[in-house]
Order: sequence, then structure tokens, then C-alpha cells
Amino acid sequence: MDDIDAHRFDTQRAFAAHWRACLARSHATLQLFDPDFSVFPLGQSDVDAALRQFLAGGGSMQLAMHRGEHIAHAYPRFLRLLRDFGHRIACRATPPGLRQLTDSFCIGDRVHIVRRFHSDHLRGEAAFDAPAATEISLERFEAIWCEARPCLQPTTTGL
Repeated sequence: MDDIDAHRFDTQRAFAAHWRACLARSHATLQLFDPDFSVFPLGQSDVDAALRQFLAGGGSMQLAMHRGEHIAHAYPRFLRLLRDFGHRIACRATPPGLRQLTDSFCIGDRVHIVRRFHSDHLRGEAAFDAPAATEISLERFEAIWCEARPCLQPTTTGL
């Protein structure tokens, strides 16, 4: 993102603000990858409201992760969202061979991105209305998505 107007961040507050900005600017798709989503504010009431509006407006969301336990235990609002909009949200877990991946990102509408360089740290950057900034992460996401398997089903039976 060197030639792109990137907004750098290194705090939880700045990351959350950029992620919310990405969500607010997105209308059709959100593609997210993180080992466990523990840093994402998926359990916040304002995020729940924004995601409900996004999904009710026809948006779709794909989450790829190594482990879904954090979401299952810490984000009851997101689980309700998954139950209510299971037809618009897909969650997948990576196979053991991909568990070494440590970056974290959210891509909105293939033109906005919020990316942390390593999931253990908050240092990263965001770019909006910058399709070129999303290209590498989109390719990574698509490869991860193809290898991953469904997880976090809307109900106990997966229906």
C-alpha cells in the first residue's frame, strides 16, 4: 500500500475505528480473516446494529479463522446475528496446514481494507476506495476460503 493513501494504526482503539469505517463504507461484501477474531469488536452493540443493517440491505459476510471458540464464547450478539442472517454469513475454519498464517484483515466490497501485519500485534494499516490495496489479501482470502471447512453453524444441527 506504499503508493496508496494508507492510514497506519498501532492501538486497539485505532484498529476498531478503522474497522468500523470499513464496515460503514461496505455495502455488498465483507471478507475477514483472523486466527480467532479476539481483537475484532464483533460483540459490541453498535457493531451488531451496523452488521444487521449491512446484512438486511443485501450484504454478505465471510469469516475465515483458525479457531471459532472465541466467537462462540465471547460474542453472543454475533451468534444471534449468525442465527438471524445465516443465509448471508458464512464461517469457515482453516485446516491444520494453514494454522501458521498470522496476518489479519477485513476487505469490504473489494475496495476497502483494514489489515494487521501480525495477529499478535495491533500494528497495521487501512485503505479506503483503493482496489489495488486489496488485491494480495483478496487472493490470500480466496485461497484460504477454498481450503477451509464450515464452522459456527447457525444452529446445533447446522440448519
